[in-house]
Amino acid sequence: MKLAIRILKIILASVLTLYTLLIVYHLFIWSKENRFKYAGNMQGVGLSQSIFAILNWQHPDYSDPFFERSVPFNKRGDYATGFHFLNKAVDLEPKKHLGYRGYIKLRLLRDYEGALSDFERLDSLTPNVVDAPWGEDIDFLRGESYYGLKRFNKALDCFSRSITNQGADWADVQTFVYQGLCYFEMSQFQNAKKAFESSLLQYEDIPEAYFGLGKTYLQIGDTTNAIKFLNKAKEKITFKREDHYKEFLNEIYIEDIEEFMESLAK
Repeated sequence: MKLAIRILKIILASVLTLYTLLIVYHLFIWSKENRFKYAGNMQGVGLSQSIFAILNWQHPDYSDPFFERSVPFNKRGDYATGFHFLNKAVDLEPKKHLGYRGYIKLRLLRDYEGALSDFERLDSLTPNVVDAPWGEDIDFLRGESYYGLKRFNKALDCFSRSITNQGADWADVQTFVYQGLCYFEMSQFQNAKKAFESSLLQYEDIPEAYFGLGKTYLQIGDTTNAIKFLNKAKEKITFKREDHYKEFLNEIYIEDIEEFMESLAK
């Protein structure tokens, strides 16, 4: 019996030792690329952050772990911590990470000047390339930034370039919506109407375009069409532009439409 217990202890000790060695191997010895991929698949988990921290310590010039380490913090709204790591990634490889930083500044922080600075710097580092920060055309994002700054002429220039970059059939339909919004803010209502209509030629279920048309028709004195398009915006609201992590600059809500329609009834 004593011999069996001793054998069992030896087996358990061996298993524990092997398990410990495997953990040490995966944390400290496994290739940096494999560790990065493994940690990236557990984004935001404590073990993931620990692996990234070890990679930062072992490979201080490896930008990707700094970048990936920043993502969950930015998603949670802890931008001080997120940008601590993101800025390090940008310092190491600006061409690779400037676009994401500009995107975060625009979409989450509403730092339009900061976003434009990052987009312009990225553009200067990649001559003859049309960049797509975080998968979106750089001129579309620059246009959004200028729209946020209420510099509508500059925004229109960027949105026009974005359409040229991608072609009218492939450009983001929100490009045309933003053009309409810019013209509306500049009281160029006929141009606004044409821009909103252009977006609907690309995709007929855009509530932002119908809402813009409703407000535009009201400005030119056509209440019948105004009500018609506001009702259409309400009908198509489930197709609105939205994201769980952020609010878009041109995002609309059912309450916006209903309040506007109530104001017409008074």
